[in-house]
Amino acid sequence: MAATEAQKMELNKHFVVGVFDDEDTLADAITFVKEKGIKIHEVFTPYPIHGLEHKLGYKHSWLPTAAFLFGATGTTLALIMQIGMLGVDWPMIIGGKPFIAVPDFIPVTFEMTVLLAAFGMVGSFLVSQDMKPHKVPRIFDRRATDDKFIMAIDLAENTLGEEQLKEVLKEAGTEEGTEEHPAIFRKDFTDEENNPSFIGYVRKLFSEGVLANDTSRPVKS
Repeated sequence: MAATEAQKMELNKHFVVGVFDDEDTLADAITFVKEKGIKIHEVFTPYPIHGLEHKLGYKHSWLPTAAFLFGATGTTLALIMQIGMLGVDWPMIIGGKPFIAVPDFIPVTFEMTVLLAAFGMVGSFLVSQDMKPHKVPRIFDRRATDDKFIMAIDLAENTLGEEQLKEVLKEAGTEEGTEEHPAIFRKDFTDEENNPSFIGYVRKLFSEGVLANDTSRPVKS
């Protein structure tokens, strides 16, 4: 496929997918594929793999910064609340202690810090990953939720053609596939699959079962 043909393709719709057996093979495959000048759309694994984000070239996550800011907010609010209640609004002498007894404020301050940091991180993660409550998952291959490692390459983001990309993935060490479960295949998403109806998804889920919404089956050429 020529570069002009690749440019005609719509982004985020046409992919070449490779299936790998283990994380070490996948890690080596990422390096191999990137050395060929190929842009990887995404990698899907059954569990988190340490260092994979560095191989894919992801920037450092800003979630630790968000956790610190939310935690600092919790600490500040807890101290303001306790000092305001016990030292300003309704001062009371309890056991001869001063009105503003900072050591006694530590348990509540700690809990507020943890509470806001935890909720803030979860909320930040959901927003950053566009995980809305009505978000319908788009699955490249359901085996990624079991024991396989999936690499997806967007045809529109690369100048190499489909067959050339498949050849590169084969050289990278994809598993030995079968006719029913190929190791390398093309995956196309329709407009409806890219922007699915959440109500329709749930209705189909309850009426026809989990596999009714399975869009991860490869297209047979």
